[in-house]
Amino acid sequence: MVEPGNLTKVTAHMVSSLDGYIAAKDNRVEWMNSKDRFDQGVTLSKEEITAFLENIDCYVMGSRTYEHALELGWPYGDTPVYVFTKRSLPKKYPNVHFLTGDLNQVMQTQLKSDHCNIWVVGGSNLIRQFIQFGLVDELIVTIVPVILGDGQPFFESIEKEQPLHLKNVRAYTNGMVELTYSFQLI
Repeated sequence: MVEPGNLTKVTAHMVSSLDGYIAAKDNRVEWMNSKDRFDQGVTLSKEEITAFLENIDCYVMGSRTYEHALELGWPYGDTPVYVFTKRSLPKKYPNVHFLTGDLNQVMQTQLKSDHCNIWVVGGSNLIRQFIQFGLVDELIVTIVPVILGDGQPFFESIEKEQPLHLKNVRAYTNGMVELTYSFQLI
């Protein structure tokens, strides 16, 4: 339960190729493991990564992202994971919760009342809906140094212009660049 006075923050995070794809045409994602080297970049220690991840109260994702996470090795530990889906999926971990229904209503009545730091981690359709409904406070895009040429686009039609404010840019030693934006009111 969120303590009175504490604000909920919703962060959408996506990893993208330089040409704007989140998965290759055949749904492959191994290209996200960059072999590039950028000596002026930042390297995070395991302690820094652990401390950062401990601040995330829950993850929200779509069904295909959930399936990819199961295939690639579950990176979410015991943190609550909410999967929006209309399909019947296997529940492999006790911290996984399947959700259906109106995104706005579920966010307001279930997730925002129980969690302060919510991370939406994919896929593109779910993040598009979060942006369209004005449910995202912050957008973090991690760009991998690769051009795929084709695949699953990062954004399908958002259907409205959305001004953003650049809050931070961070380059990593593996060549990835992280852009952090906040949403500006129109």
